[in-house]
Amino acid sequence: MVALIDGEHYPPVVNEALEELTDAGEEIAALVFLGGTEKIMEKKHSEYDYPVVTAADPIKAIYQAIDCYAPQGILDLSDEPIVGYKERFRIASAVLARGIDYSGADFQFRSPDFYDVAEKPSLGIVGTGKRVGKTAVSAYACRELKKAGFNPGVVAMGRGGPPEPEVIRGDQIEIDADYLFDQAKKGRHAASDHFEDALMSRVPTVGCRRCGGGMAGQAFVSNVLAGADVMNGLDVDFAVFEGSGAAMPPIKTDTRLTVAGMNQPQEYVIGYLGPFRILTSDVVVLTNCEASVGAAAMDELIAGISSINPDVSVFKTVFRPEPLQDVSGRKVFFATTAPPSAGDVLRDFLESDKGAEVVGISHNLADRPKLRQDIETADDFDILLTELKAAAVDVATALGLEMRKQVIYCDNIPISVDGRSLAAGVVDLASKSVARFKERQNGKEARAN
Repeated sequence: MVALIDGEHYPPVVNEALEELTDAGEEIAALVFLGGTEKIMEKKHSEYDYPVVTAADPIKAIYQAIDCYAPQGILDLSDEPIVGYKERFRIASAVLARGIDYSGADFQFRSPDFYDVAEKPSLGIVGTGKRVGKTAVSAYACRELKKAGFNPGVVAMGRGGPPEPEVIRGDQIEIDADYLFDQAKKGRHAASDHFEDALMSRVPTVGCRRCGGGMAGQAFVSNVLAGADVMNGLDVDFAVFEGSGAAMPPIKTDTRLTVAGMNQPQEYVIGYLGPFRILTSDVVVLTNCEASVGAAAMDELIAGISSINPDVSVFKTVFRPEPLQDVSGRKVFFATTAPPSAGDVLRDFLESDKGAEVVGISHNLADRPKLRQDIETADDFDILLTELKAAAVDVATALGLEMRKQVIYCDNIPISVDGRSLAAGVVDLASKSVARFKERQNGKEARAN
């Protein structure tokens, strides 16, 4: 253990706590002094029997102790006012990012498990919450990687995924309204992430499930490890492991991309354990960067992200609907999970860019009773256009087919609003994955020999 202490405690009191720990069988390697001088006066750290690590920034001091002593855990013996709620979450994120547990008097943060089982270069795509556009970004990334020759496949985990990992060959089969409705009639959640990935990305997709999600992103239970084994056996050369909500796949990947939304409270991204995700990522894709959000709010969040991880690359994007079939000149009713505040933007885009006549929009795709009411009371339309999420199949598709309307699914395309190419960023990230994978494989071979 490395123990965290502060100058608000009298050294004899700290020493008593350390004695109790050692009596209980804990081995204390060193102490990290987090600040405060009220109680230590001029004696500095001479009253402690352990090495004391200090630095102007407490996080840097903790990292120095980790690098020097390689502890299995960090134990916090400090307290407010030196370390308050915000500071403790900052410490937790930093410690967990190093794969080490962090605990205190009445709390424990356990480092999530990431298993080194991927036998191909890999990219993890995770989110800071639900409805930030993670699956849309994942599908976009897979399409760009396919175009760039990486031959990708994706492992998706969802709350409605299958009991055993299943392969959907999005590159081989036709996925349309009839196919998905048939899956729904069989009791499947046909709008689960792996169906969306297979339809939108057109690459081999492995569907998995998970239940529960911890604060650092670990699922309570999932079958993703088995899904990774399935992916290892597929005829693909690059693996994308996609999270679910804020839950992360339990797979050690060569690189990681985090999707965060401007539609979230800022503290969900740069507060609590959001920094853990940022610290362990190579790229952050910031979505929903609409002009209505305001440049100041975006700049503030990006500055916060950069202060946590100066090396992370941040892309600002907005989503725009991309129907998978032609809707020009047709009367369209659009079902989406986007909030009502985005309605005018989506309508204008479908009409000006896609040539559709939008007769109605429902923002209740995740609310089955309201969605049903919206569709049943809509003005006459030719096409029911829907995202493949939530109730897209069991309600929207079912009603559309019942009403003898054409049902077309809609992708959400992340469009850069800062002049930078997200496609190039994704390809560069994949190239880093390949290089890191080779380095890891060479390291394994060297250790084996």
